[in-house]
Amino acid sequence: MSTKIESPVNGHLWILTGPRGSGKTTLCRRLAAEAKSLGWDVAGIVSPAVFDGGDKTGIEALDLRSGESRLFARRPVDPDGGLSHRQRWVYDPIALAWGNQILSSAIPCDMLVVDELGPLELEAGQGWNAGLKALDSRAYQVALVTVRPELLAAARKRWPFAGAVDVESPESNLDAFEAQTTRKDLEAE
Repeated sequence: MSTKIESPVNGHLWILTGPRGSGKTTLCRRLAAEAKSLGWDVAGIVSPAVFDGGDKTGIEALDLRSGESRLFARRPVDPDGGLSHRQRWVYDPIALAWGNQILSSAIPCDMLVVDELGPLELEAGQGWNAGLKALDSRAYQVALVTVRPELLAAARKRWPFAGAVDVESPESNLDAFEAQTTRKDLEAE
């Protein structure tokens, strides 16, 4: 699989894109851990999936500063007891407010992570709105934001200065991305 990496022209914002299950969240967690090991102030949210018996049943919000997490989205259950595919996700408004507070207080920081921005944020003006504002502020050394490929054009329109990484294979892309971008950003300070 090929890796397409484009360097940012102005600033240190990186858009990580790839389909579901491609490793965007895993990559964010690994880069955040590396930055923390270098003594950086790492802030923001990663959104790991929650599985039950092989089925994706929920999505957590994990605060990278405190390590605290909350379930912010769950797959509803049909009356027959199975997972509903008619309504994809039910969002917990209290957990979303908590996540937005985390993102509001994330900046300034050395590394900001917002995983993930989707149609709720980029098309409907809901969800992690504070993440959009934090990324727009550029009050960070390096920022990572994840979006699905179908929303890459909207993200590029909002942040034309950002670099982009197409994450197709987490292991091969991690090495290339770290070698060409983030490690240099982190060690430059």
